[in-house]
Amino acid sequence: MKFSNRIQQVKPSMTLAIDAKAKQLKAQGEDVIGFGAGEPDFNTPDRIKQAGVRAIEENDTHYTPVGGTNDLKDAIITKLKRDNGLSYERNQILASCGAKQSFYNLAQVLWDQGDEVIIPAPYWVSFPEMVVLAGAKPVIIETDPANEFKITVDQIKEVLTPNTRAILINSPSNPTGSAYEKEELEAIAQCALENNLLMISDEIYEWIVFDGFRHTSLASLSKEVQNNCVVINGVSKCYAMTGWRIGYIAADAEIVKQVTKLQGQSTSSPCSISQAASIEALTGPHDDVKEMVRQFEKRRDIVVKMLTAIPGVACNKPKGSFYSFPDFSGLYGKKDGNGKTLNGSLEFTEYLLTTKKVAIVPGIAFGADNHARLSFAASLDKIEEGIKRIQEAVELLQ
Repeated sequence: MKFSNRIQQVKPSMTLAIDAKAKQLKAQGEDVIGFGAGEPDFNTPDRIKQAGVRAIEENDTHYTPVGGTNDLKDAIITKLKRDNGLSYERNQILASCGAKQSFYNLAQVLWDQGDEVIIPAPYWVSFPEMVVLAGAKPVIIETDPANEFKITVDQIKEVLTPNTRAILINSPSNPTGSAYEKEELEAIAQCALENNLLMISDEIYEWIVFDGFRHTSLASLSKEVQNNCVVINGVSKCYAMTGWRIGYIAADAEIVKQVTKLQGQSTSSPCSISQAASIEALTGPHDDVKEMVRQFEKRRDIVVKMLTAIPGVACNKPKGSFYSFPDFSGLYGKKDGNGKTLNGSLEFTEYLLTTKKVAIVPGIAFGADNHARLSFAASLDKIEEGIKRIQEAVELLQ
């Protein structure tokens, strides 16, 4: 069997692979604590589930327009105005089967062979791969934990070429939990406008922020920025709706038109039942979301405290999302009980899984081999037990 060149260039999703391996070990009876999942451990709030049930009972189970129902588009428009101060029309909104599909669609309609897209590292594992699938080149800029893993204007200017088409900003970030202040976004946006770069703003973790941090949508900085920005968002993370598979973009009408054309020849519309539930998520009360965030903040504090107490481990305090991104490189070069030297995040995370049955995602998957991602979308008991096991594994190293 011969496979296409493009699919052979794509790497499997390591986050999904780690999560699958942890679940497989659990199914075999192993006592595995998994910190790999990129989804809240909370259930979808009842008010949202009931909206989905009503949709089924009312036979709202048919195809919808490719980009989503008008009711869902109106709910997204209302949300963007209420929360972000942004005004859009229906022809500027498109709903897809998750924010992942939203970015994939954009890559397919925006970029060609030879085009370049700036992506700060650490990055979500699928961003570079989807750019490669479009035939374009991901231009990776490494960031520094001392600057909270945030890209600077000087770094952007260093990599600009005549082929640079876009820059991606993910705030709050997966995997680091870092988030940009308004002033930082303004500097990046000004640089992007001066160099005719389209801005892609992934805001899927918008509501999951801590310590009173206020999220700023990149598109909200000015009308000029909005006209040159694609906002990606969805209901999966903030409303614990990962399995419902609804994401969306807000963008220039011509971009939305082209993405709609592509989606019409691939998945067509998102699930009608999920759309109905998403309307309730976006327009209903947010008390359940706020409580979930409060729990995440408590967990964040414990995770950072316990990790930084382990000799050789450093960990920034994330401003948002439900991930920590500790630096384990101080342990590289040490040997396990079999005399094997651990030389990077792949070997270190494999060591944790085999020795103490703790699953975390190696940082190399995110373009940062010194680190690993640990999701705190788990109960406090599991978090404390899991990090205790990590400490025990570290103490066994020689």
